[in-house]
Amino acid sequence: MAAAPVTPAFAQQAEEEDGFSLMEEGAKLLFRGLMQEMEPALDELQGLAEDIKPQLRDFVREMGPALRELMTEVQDWSVYHPPEMLPNGDIILRRKTPEELKQEPDRPEGEIEL
Repeated sequence: MAAAPVTPAFAQQAEEEDGFSLMEEGAKLLFRGLMQEMEPALDELQGLAEDIKPQLRDFVREMGPALRELMTEVQDWSVYHPPEMLPNGDIILRRKTPEELKQEPDRPEGEIEL
């Protein structure tokens, strides 16, 4: 009995007959394993989301109007430093000085630095 030659055409034919290539099967196994590993963490995250839902709802109800007003007042957020919390719990937004604004590198419009 002669062995069938292993050529690219033969390999492709075998691949088509099986439905998935070895790479596809490997990828499926990898993703299945990742999902099994991530399932407990996702379940815990869902539980955490359920726990904080009432607090988040209260925050939105209480702070929503103030945040909406702030959003209409501030035209360009890039001229402010990130929010800063003071020891007494107050949160402030400091405006950048003209010197600080000159020192910042120009970023193309629409590009976000991560």
